[in-house]
Amino acid sequence: MSARILVVDDLLPNVKLLEAKLTSEYFEVLTASDGPAALELIERQPPDIVLLDVMMPGMDGFEVCQKIKERPESMHVPVVMITALSDVADRVRGIECGADDFLTKPVNDVVLFARVRSLVRLKMVMDEWRLREQTAGQLGAFNNDRPLIEMNATKANVLVLDDNDVDAMNIVDTLAVDDDIVLTAQNVTETYERAQQRNFDLLIINLNIRGQDALRLCSQLRSSDKTRQVPIILLVEDDQDDQLVKGFDLGVNDYLIKPVDRNELLARARTQIRRWRYHGQLRRTYERSIEMALTDSLTGLYNRRYLMAHLDGQITRMEDGGKPLSLIIFDIDLFKKVNDSHGHAVGDSVLRELAGRVAGNLRVFDMVARFGGEEFVIVMPDTDVAIACAVAERLRLDIEGHGFQLPGAAEMIPITISIGVAMAVAVGDNSTALLQRADEAMYYAKNAGRNCAVQWDEGKFRTINDVPREAAAGVNGPFEQ
Repeated sequence: MSARILVVDDLLPNVKLLEAKLTSEYFEVLTASDGPAALELIERQPPDIVLLDVMMPGMDGFEVCQKIKERPESMHVPVVMITALSDVADRVRGIECGADDFLTKPVNDVVLFARVRSLVRLKMVMDEWRLREQTAGQLGAFNNDRPLIEMNATKANVLVLDDNDVDAMNIVDTLAVDDDIVLTAQNVTETYERAQQRNFDLLIINLNIRGQDALRLCSQLRSSDKTRQVPIILLVEDDQDDQLVKGFDLGVNDYLIKPVDRNELLARARTQIRRWRYHGQLRRTYERSIEMALTDSLTGLYNRRYLMAHLDGQITRMEDGGKPLSLIIFDIDLFKKVNDSHGHAVGDSVLRELAGRVAGNLRVFDMVARFGGEEFVIVMPDTDVAIACAVAERLRLDIEGHGFQLPGAAEMIPITISIGVAMAVAVGDNSTALLQRADEAMYYAKNAGRNCAVQWDEGKFRTINDVPREAAAGVNGPFEQ
């Protein structure tokens, strides 16, 4: 896995040594000798990861890291601080500044490279979601540029696997500072089952569970859709570099060396929770953009684009399964007069109320879409044309029988609709042809005087005026086949 790495250190021998090691592993290496130069370089050539020395003249590594994480354009770039400082307080300070890891010299090269690859993989995922968020912003969805370090990291749901009751309770007590809800487990089976049953913001796993394979658990968690991206912190002993490297390869996000320092635990947990919640925010923004692309902003119904894709899929399903498929298309009669007499705001209100009424009168697996203007389409899977005609007549009666309230007034506007009904044919049909047949039936209804429903029947048109009234009854509740 190739990546662009920025090495920041004021000592040239240190820079050259790291540059040689990283280049031999096929990484592209950029270098800077001080903080300001590093920040300028990040703006011009954004790296995939920053390896940052702490002890530099002028602007030290802590300040550089903090500035990187405060900038929206670079806040997602992983930072690994590498220093001769070995005090836990320094390590905690680095993590609190936004560093993703704090490694003490001399650094094991195998661990360093594994850590770099792990963080690069995480950044690639984040980059993809950030790109989707940018697209979402272009579609009008909410676009958040708040620094990641400002994300709320409290009241998280955390699951801890540790068969040492004392160590487990120390973790619980430490995370209680942030009002986290912490559940504990003592074996891998219980941990996996709980992780599938509930949404967690963080998983903390002791590598040294007696008689059990914690790394296999990590692999299983990463193989599950439910927990594939949930952050994992591994608890390891000081001499378990090989297992730690394997953990990084499996997708572990971070680690703590036992005995666990409370402040470091809290700092690393907050970092992972913030990143997880930021990732979730990006995902929700993207989902909202998809929703906006496929739904009508005025009525909240699906739009024409979604309708066509959905209808194609339903026709294929009908051909494969042999079950009937019917389609209803309807249009508001003389809707232009509503806009001309009362204004477009009232017209929009009528469209919204109509959409709500129609959606409330259908089954959960029926689909209604705004086809354009005042025209709507209902797709009814597993439904023959006789039942679709009964539903069409019931909807017509509902609209005719209940006027539409003028906003802020007691006056009611009478509204009627003209409806066309058609059924898909068993072989060789397509969405365009089916819509055209229903549309022809609807225009026949318009020409027949409006406020009626018409069925397309093998090239002929049948006005639905002989549907038994009991079949069209029950307009206040969803239709049941």
